[in-house]
Amino acid sequence: MTNAAADILIIGAGVAGLYTALKLAPRPVTVITARPLGKGGATPWAQGGMAAAIGEDDSPNLHFADTMEAGAGLVDPEAASILVDGGAAAVEDLSRLGVRFDRSADGRYVLGREAAHCRDRIVHATGDRAGAAIMEALIGAAQAAGHITILERIVVEDLLTDDHGAVGGALVYDVAAGERAAFDAGATVLATGGLGGLYAVTTNPVQAQGHGLAFAARAGAVIRDPEFVQFHPTALDIGEDPAPLATEALRGKGARLVNGDGRAFMGDYHKAADLAPRDVVARAVEAERKAGRGAFLDARAAIGAAFAQDFPTVYAACRKAGVDPATDLMPVAPAAHYHMGGVMTDLDGASSLDGLWAVGEVASSGVHGANRLASNSLLEAVVFGGRIAERLRDDALAPPRAPGAPADRMDLPARPADPDALAKIRRAMASGCALIRSRDSLNAALDVIHALNIYPDMTSGLKSALVAAELIVQGAIMREESRGGHYRSDFPDTDKEAFYTEICATGGEDESGEDWDSEDGGGS
Repeated sequence: MTNAAADILIIGAGVAGLYTALKLAPRPVTVITARPLGKGGATPWAQGGMAAAIGEDDSPNLHFADTMEAGAGLVDPEAASILVDGGAAAVEDLSRLGVRFDRSADGRYVLGREAAHCRDRIVHATGDRAGAAIMEALIGAAQAAGHITILERIVVEDLLTDDHGAVGGALVYDVAAGERAAFDAGATVLATGGLGGLYAVTTNPVQAQGHGLAFAARAGAVIRDPEFVQFHPTALDIGEDPAPLATEALRGKGARLVNGDGRAFMGDYHKAADLAPRDVVARAVEAERKAGRGAFLDARAAIGAAFAQDFPTVYAACRKAGVDPATDLMPVAPAAHYHMGGVMTDLDGASSLDGLWAVGEVASSGVHGANRLASNSLLEAVVFGGRIAERLRDDALAPPRAPGAPADRMDLPARPADPDALAKIRRAMASGCALIRSRDSLNAALDVIHALNIYPDMTSGLKSALVAAELIVQGAIMREESRGGHYRSDFPDTDKEAFYTEICATGGEDESGEDWDSEDGGGS
């Protein structure tokens, strides 16, 4: 493609990106995606569903309390209020767009329970296919919308910025044409998803390497709490990469975690047992595995013969590995699943840089804190995507003056990370910056990252993956406490005063060649 321009440019075509684009109507918007629409992103894999306080015994106040409790002191109360108050409207709007949420014979939504929720409030679609069902509906609506232009196989390499630091679009690579181009924009919205692919064991697509986080950091945006990576406790341990997920809804229906002796062990770790917060469950599963007892999900009595009908995605993954979850135990292990930190935004999705917005997993909107409450992520994408659209729909936007790309990016081949280099990153992050961390393990991971910064086959994709990985590690080094998804074996206690970690690439140059400036600030 040749150089192009758009009034509003959305980078990413998952739920966050497409919903934001739809709500911008009638304002023209361009959505670019590195892969064919609906392929390669994490949204279609979302099994649990979307949290919304719509049950007769539920209320936004109860959902708010659960969100605050799970976030371990770092949830922004105002952001959480916006999130939970928008639940009912989000469900109804998605229904109008064609999402067929599961309903009972009398037309009521079928609600499930997941960890750390005090009520049944998870809306599902086709059992455990909520993410796929929502994506199918949004893709259909976006393709039919006259105000949306969708460009596929366009890889973003970095953001364009002007001399004042304002963002004015993106440097892109057109895969079909085999050439780079500048895509100027009055407003640029990052909806690039997460970074689980930086870890050796993940439930995310391997391509999810935090590139959007890296783009924003290199442009000078403030990155908040990058150390908080959530590990799902029940990825199926069947040797696949990515690891198939055994949705938390299984435990919501009564499935229990047991060790190799058949003993249910979660009661040893938390009063809520199998429905304890995710970080607690993940560390308990890891402890049983390291003790040599193993960890398994037992759904035989609670679900049994109904498994194939109620959880078709999990059932298919199990059967492919020779496990029948109706009659067999499912081997499980923790896996990198969701990033709670990200590009710091205000309550309308604006970043610290003029012209740059962020929504979904790449953003740090304040709703997740140190530990995301189960199934709040899809709700966040919808609620805050709508707020960005409302803010931008009528704004007068002008691209920054003479935006340009970082000079070093133009010298790098426009290719993904070399497989060998990526494997080294994934192993280093899994051993040094995963469930349990220490200064020694984090420094070991940092050494690998620094060594790869002079990798002889450096590519554009590898550069971004390294920046994202270093952000996580640097945040984890700075946070000398244990809180939520971040556990330091050398600092096992939680500080009495909560604080955010904020990193901005504007300070002194470190040995990796990146400029870092960081501080602990803000309380909640």
